[in-house]
Amino acid sequence: MAAQPVYVYKGEALAQYGFGEDHPFGIDRHDVFHDELAAQSFESAIVYAAPRRASVDDLALFHTAEYIDFVSRRSADGHGYLDAGDTPAMAGIFDSARDVVGTTLAAVDAVMSGSARRAFVPIAGLHHAARDHAAGFCVFNDCGIAVEYLRKKHGLQRIAYVDIDAHHGDGVFYGFETDPDLIFADLHEDGRYLYPGTGAESETGRGRAAGTKLNIPMQPGAGDAEFADAWTRVEDYLEQHPPEFLLFQCGADSMAGDPITHLRYSEDAHGRAAAALCAIAERHAQGRIVATGGGGYNRRNLARAWTRVVQSFVESQ
Repeated sequence: MAAQPVYVYKGEALAQYGFGEDHPFGIDRHDVFHDELAAQSFESAIVYAAPRRASVDDLALFHTAEYIDFVSRRSADGHGYLDAGDTPAMAGIFDSARDVVGTTLAAVDAVMSGSARRAFVPIAGLHHAARDHAAGFCVFNDCGIAVEYLRKKHGLQRIAYVDIDAHHGDGVFYGFETDPDLIFADLHEDGRYLYPGTGAESETGRGRAAGTKLNIPMQPGAGDAEFADAWTRVEDYLEQHPPEFLLFQCGADSMAGDPITHLRYSEDAHGRAAAALCAIAERHAQGRIVATGGGGYNRRNLARAWTRVVQSFVESQ
């Protein structure tokens, strides 16, 4: 039987999530990645899938009704910010953010149904948004919604969320800080030097969830060697807490040359992580893994990093 394909999501609706030409999170990021991917020899192993828009009920799996209504109203107005000054209230951002969420959920459905073995959503992984507010360019937290969706629609409980973005995935961490079934592992630049200032090693979950969360702060300037040393801890952690499904936020802002961070990984770190997570998924989660692009503001870096993740997904079939 032929191997199940790797789904990669592509489409104008997904590309439209962004905040203007002068903002680090511009709408060109989608096409820069897809241009790089199209040039690869393994492209024939990929199925391109279309974006999907999330319903308000989907958003409400993670976010409060008051916050969803706030974004809807501010998006119609198109002025000001959704937070203290990082996330502009662009006209139409409510629907664009719903397209990100819906596409991540479509990827989850494709993997759960067996249509795809693995799936990658480039414009997604909006890990800073909290249950009741926007933060750090993130309007709705598609990662947090995906966790709740996997539970409600697909009946899974033990989900692993792994994040190698330079910024701590605080919206996911605090959204599930007391949840013992959300296994969380995050390598990020030390919060003493970078937004959002959270993710200390001592933050391991609270109450019944104590010990189910792994935060590994990396020092500014850390490169592939330091990543490799830290990554072994993530693999060991996931083996100790085997999941039913893996969500991988593979932000490219942890690569050398990003304009707003200070880590110095190459795309090899992203390829290494993706390959290792596929192997863990095969052992514990019936191969089920979805990756989201996350951050990354050097366009060449994000194109190379995300393409390596997709390559690892294809080669792990």
